[in-house]
Amino acid sequence: MHQIVATRAETSRRWWVLAIVVAAQFMFGVDAFIVNVAIPTIAAELHATPAQIEAVIAIYLIAYATLVVTGGRLGDIHGTRNVFVAGVAGFSVTSLWCGLAQSGPELIIARLAQGATAALMVPQVLATLHLLFSDAARARAFAIYGIVLGLAGAAGFMLGGVLVTLDLGGLGWRAVFFVNVPFGVVIIAAALRIMPTMPRRAGTRLDIPGAIVLFVGLLCLIGPLLFGHDLDWTAWVWLVMAAGVAVIAAFVQLERSVARRGGMPLIDLSLLSDAAFMRGLVAVFFFFFANLSFYLVMTMFMQKGLQIPPLQAGLVFVPLALTFVIASRHSGMRARHRGTLVLIEGCALQIVGLGVLVATVQAIAAPSAPLLALVLMIFGYGQGLVMAPLSSAVLSSVKPASAGAGSGMYGTTTQIGNAAGVAAIGAVFFAIESARSAHLALFAACALFVLSISISAVFLSWMRRASA
Repeated sequence: MHQIVATRAETSRRWWVLAIVVAAQFMFGVDAFIVNVAIPTIAAELHATPAQIEAVIAIYLIAYATLVVTGGRLGDIHGTRNVFVAGVAGFSVTSLWCGLAQSGPELIIARLAQGATAALMVPQVLATLHLLFSDAARARAFAIYGIVLGLAGAAGFMLGGVLVTLDLGGLGWRAVFFVNVPFGVVIIAAALRIMPTMPRRAGTRLDIPGAIVLFVGLLCLIGPLLFGHDLDWTAWVWLVMAAGVAVIAAFVQLERSVARRGGMPLIDLSLLSDAAFMRGLVAVFFFFFANLSFYLVMTMFMQKGLQIPPLQAGLVFVPLALTFVIASRHSGMRARHRGTLVLIEGCALQIVGLGVLVATVQAIAAPSAPLLALVLMIFGYGQGLVMAPLSSAVLSSVKPASAGAGSGMYGTTTQIGNAAGVAAIGAVFFAIESARSAHLALFAACALFVLSISISAVFLSWMRRASA
């Protein structure tokens, strides 16, 4: 009887742990959207140049993407709770610093630090879910994670507009950063009380040379993707990216030598020979290639092509985010019966949504914001069906001892996919828009979205076969 009570207590406790880590994920997601809403106000008050404003967004992504694998591995070594708490604390402090910044360069440095601390915090979320939910409750847990992703997007759009417009206490845009501080304090207090402690893995330490080499390689790869458009894609930009690929290839060889010497590589090399995991990462790349770039293209099309005001353009995405949440809830139930097939169904529905969008714009030259919001709900539902169970499916073959490294590789792949999509599809959209029209540019971008999502679906199908 005592064992039954203990088991029930442990089961209840892991759901509280889930609530804590997804609260941190929610804070991270809201921050990404809320800052974008506040950018025009930040630029005006700090007298920041266009390059500085782009850097406020890009430097955060670079810091996060280049360090997230290292953050995940630190969780494997020192325990997910310890690194998670350190990440949340750092994210809260650096958010405070961002809100107190007095110039564009200072805000850029603060955002660099904020992205680095996010790289400690975020991989522990997926690693914790992967470790605690290996049974039948896994689909439900990851569905909740997907719901939080959707709510974070909707909340970021709305909260950013509200805080900047209300100008609470005369704080203006600074409130969008300050809001992270009290949330961070609550999350830390709850984590220290409820999250289980995991002892440090004896005889292990971080592969610092590997971390430095990976950082340099990813920096050379991601930096040009984010800034290439502003630098007119000159020859040296491509040379830097090629150098990044070469450095990452050298990183793999370095990690193999670390393993041969009996050390602990930054990534679990067995993951590179895991067909299901590697195919899953390719699917993740192409899925996210059509993710952030879609929102960029739609925002630019609405504001420049249809002359829809910024606030209304932002609100167009709110119904999409809500259908994303509903789909995330449904995906958990569908995944229990249909497995990873639900991911492929979600990709198909996204393609249908893109087709309806193009047909609407072709039929109605200037569709209204409410009509676009209605049309985009189809895409949002399909995206929610994929994104909620995607991380669970891709990480399902990862060993518990490598949960942090696997989560870090997943996080890095999502950011590279996002950055590459924004660079490539954004370049196509802007080129066609300036040469021809916004409507033709949207059509071309949607064709690329369909291609990318279709490739993702193919690799998800191959991943499914490998898992079987």
